[in-house]
Amino acid sequence: MNITHFRNTQDIVLEESNPVAVPLSEPVAVASTTSVERSDGVETGVWECTPGRWRRQIVQQEFCHFIAGRCTFTPDGGEPIEIAAGDALMLPANTLGIWDIQETLRKTYVLIF
Repeated sequence: MNITHFRNTQDIVLEESNPVAVPLSEPVAVASTTSVERSDGVETGVWECTPGRWRRQIVQQEFCHFIAGRCTFTPDGGEPIEIAAGDALMLPANTLGIWDIQETLRKTYVLIF
């Protein structure tokens, strides 16, 4: 059995921080992550991003639960989705769109390969 447990996800210290890959605003948003890649093809973790606007492709199918912050995600060819703490999303593989983060956003996530 392979159990992954993150304690106190609201306040956990995240291990890696990098500017987003395709920024569309200044200042450039910075994303931070703590994650575990399991041998069964699943990655799970805690992710946070500072305010900013940027483009991203969700390569793998992703389930995420937002625990802090506020943003808008606009998928290519779709309507904007307003997201706030307490919301959850299931994003299909290869989702393309624009993230506009108004308040530092934190989520837990599961990527399914």
